[in-house]
Amino acid sequence: MKKYLLVFLISFLAFACSQTPQNNQSSLTKAEPFLESWNEGVSKKAIEDFIKNTTDPNSPDFIPEKDRIAVFDNDGTLWAEQPMYFQLFYAIDFIKKNASDHPEWSEIESIQAILQDDLKAALDGGTQAILELVMVSHSDMTAEEFAQSVRTWLQESRHPQTGKPYNQMIYQPMVELLELLRANGYKTFIVSGGGIDFLRVWAEEAYGIPPYQVVGSSLKAKYEEQNGKMEIIKIPELNFIDDKEGKPVGIHQHLGMKPIIAGGNSDGDYQMIEYTTQGSGPSLGIYIHHTDSIREYAYDRESHVGRLDKGLDDAARLGWLVVDMAKDWKTIYPE
Repeated sequence: MKKYLLVFLISFLAFACSQTPQNNQSSLTKAEPFLESWNEGVSKKAIEDFIKNTTDPNSPDFIPEKDRIAVFDNDGTLWAEQPMYFQLFYAIDFIKKNASDHPEWSEIESIQAILQDDLKAALDGGTQAILELVMVSHSDMTAEEFAQSVRTWLQESRHPQTGKPYNQMIYQPMVELLELLRANGYKTFIVSGGGIDFLRVWAEEAYGIPPYQVVGSSLKAKYEEQNGKMEIIKIPELNFIDDKEGKPVGIHQHLGMKPIIAGGNSDGDYQMIEYTTQGSGPSLGIYIHHTDSIREYAYDRESHVGRLDKGLDDAARLGWLVVDMAKDWKTIYPE
């Protein structure tokens, strides 16, 4: 009797093991459905194949989970950026709302132009003028006061052309890509030229990316007493510009390791994608090319916002994937 019982147990265990998924199965197959807002084609297949190969232990391109890092620009890559950066819309609205409390702003030409609804004149000063607008609208308040100001603005403001809340103009195909990457053991980061404190207010709700996984441009801050409480106070001094050559530096300083995947949409992201894809080992560089003038905007080489020129010329030679929004995406914004 004992002999037959032993045979039965061995047979049962063999059957059970044969029904258990093997550890070397690619995690990509466990995340279906995925990339539903992407059309079938070269871009979708390249992304899926890369994720599958880098998460399959039997693949020569396998990457351990601890090393799976993906970084993405925000403006024009994860949400829209036309007709100008949304953070600049916030700055302008803040200035108009608070100008009566700041008589010292009367000496700043760009601010006076904003108050006269002359946006062209306000921005004629180029980078310096934009910095002035950002400085006055992002500083001389506590970190929490700034965060609440951004939250209120997002709730109350609408895009001048689509009528949508700004935080609903995120790209559904990219949200799906972020979710797919995380389902397959990748850690996803935002690396943006936009303000780090501005992004941290809403990025987790929009993209599932927590505040500590956001890298961006920043103003200086100080820790001091205000109204009987110790606070972080934002001050009007530039700390770091996370754009162009600054992006690899920001990645190095905040992450401490090189990404495997990098995605952007402009020449401002060129160095980040270059940094990610140079050297040995598997890597993927992605450019989002704005080609859809019907559902979104069509722009590249001559655009004053999100200009894509050098990157468009070099992408094929460097093996970077160029995603054509009009052809590759079934939809743009979340329904």
